[in-house]
Amino acid sequence: MSTSVAERLAAVRRRVEEACARAGRPVESVTLVAVSKLKPAALIREAYAAGQRDFGENYAQELRDKAAELAELEGLRWHAIGPLQTNKVKYVARVASAFHALDRVEVARELSKRREGAPPLPCYAEVNVGGEATKSGLEPAAVGDFLARVRELPGLRLVGLMSLPPPTDDEALARGAFRTLRELAARHGLPELSMGTTHDFELAIAEGATVVRVGTALFGDRA
Repeated sequence: MSTSVAERLAAVRRRVEEACARAGRPVESVTLVAVSKLKPAALIREAYAAGQRDFGENYAQELRDKAAELAELEGLRWHAIGPLQTNKVKYVARVASAFHALDRVEVARELSKRREGAPPLPCYAEVNVGGEATKSGLEPAAVGDFLARVRELPGLRLVGLMSLPPPTDDEALARGAFRTLRELAARHGLPELSMGTTHDFELAIAEGATVVRVGTALFGDRA
């Protein structure tokens, strides 16, 4: 028998609570972002009805369209979590509550310009902790210079770092990647860590994640 979005959401929330308890952290220290990319608005409505308010979208135009379709849902917060091209910045600047994949100065400048007259947009600098050629993100050694340049922009507020480490079933390797990001954030005075997905969010919480991005465990596999 298939489970509903509300039931899956309740199960994920229990896992978040248990992971926080094991880590000696209050559950309020972790924000669950429901990754709804490529999923219909109807499923977002189901999750919203069950109390979920934070949703993550990878694609700027899909974010734009869903934000318009679901505009009547009060208190819904959109997180832009995928790489962004400068010609798509306007969609994120208009509707996002946070941007989790900032790794290019030209995108940062355009975002800042587009936020004129609005509060600064909370941003996470994306770091490629695994050094994977197929993934975007800054090299750890480049983070300091990048942060210094972004902090000069009035329309953005740097709050933390984000990473999507290489997938692995080795718990020690996974935790090591998350620990690397935590130590890098601490070195640069950033309090927030956006890390951990369906596969490994409990390990991420153990290493200090303040935002976990969970999609498959809530909405099922993507087509």
